[in-house]
Amino acid sequence: MVWLAGATFHMGSDDHYPEEAPVHPVRVDGFWIDRFPVTNRDFARFVEDTGHVTVAEQVPSPADYPLLDPHLLVAGSLVFSPPEAQPGPAAWDQWWRFVEGADWRHPKGPGSSLEGLEDHPVVHVAFADAQAYARWCHKALPTEAEWEYAARGGLDRAPFAWGNELVPGGIHRANTWQGAFPVENLAEDGFAGTSPVDAFPANGFGLHDMIGNVWEWTDDWYQPRHDPPAARPCCVPHNPRGGSEAGSRHADILGAALPRKVLKGGSHLCAPNYCQRYRPAARSPQTIDTASGHIGFRCVRRGPKQETK
Repeated sequence: MVWLAGATFHMGSDDHYPEEAPVHPVRVDGFWIDRFPVTNRDFARFVEDTGHVTVAEQVPSPADYPLLDPHLLVAGSLVFSPPEAQPGPAAWDQWWRFVEGADWRHPKGPGSSLEGLEDHPVVHVAFADAQAYARWCHKALPTEAEWEYAARGGLDRAPFAWGNELVPGGIHRANTWQGAFPVENLAEDGFAGTSPVDAFPANGFGLHDMIGNVWEWTDDWYQPRHDPPAARPCCVPHNPRGGSEAGSRHADILGAALPRKVLKGGSHLCAPNYCQRYRPAARSPQTIDTASGHIGFRCVRRGPKQETK
């Protein structure tokens, strides 16, 4: 883990997506944060020690999905499956496919494995799975403010975790999508899917993969916009915690109204023509039941610097 001293920084962005606004100063206390996202190797040790069964490995309850045929409720997860032709802008269901039997051990579905992926970030983990892992290793999931402060690497207000350019000097610094998403993946950064967690340079705080590779769970309930800036310097929010559980709920096409947490960081599927969320300020809502092939997490530990890592 890496120790980050407490500081005040500017959270959010007024230059990109509306849910990132407004820019506002916040203050966070010092905390430890994992240098890397949790890997398949890490998660396997947790499962071996605890016997944990992930959400994707469990059959969903019909009560949570009142509009879905109960016969369709099976264990599985969302797997990226690119379409043959370029779909419309709101057609996410044309490239995400629910695959029965897809889970953290079988990231592409039955027949796939983790061979060669031991040091890639674990995926197909829902919020409860990330929370269980954090408890097991006596850590916690970061707040949105902690995560964003860590991702910025000391560069306040910079659009990217390394400065002002997405690909400085033509060198890729994160695992993102190159080409016309979702049909053309040029893999100019060297990876068409997830990558080892140390494949790209660390940011200014010595943290890897804060941008790209996989989205990461935070512990904050989602709200559509940030609160406005404090009227006076004395009133800057201290260790803010986002919205409320009730306010985060949103009914989906399956009739569920499950609460949503904030995801941060973007993933290897974020592309300039579709999802420019490979930035510290970027944020996305995700229902707590959802697992997919591009969502992972990392942990924090709060307390004084002299606490053992």
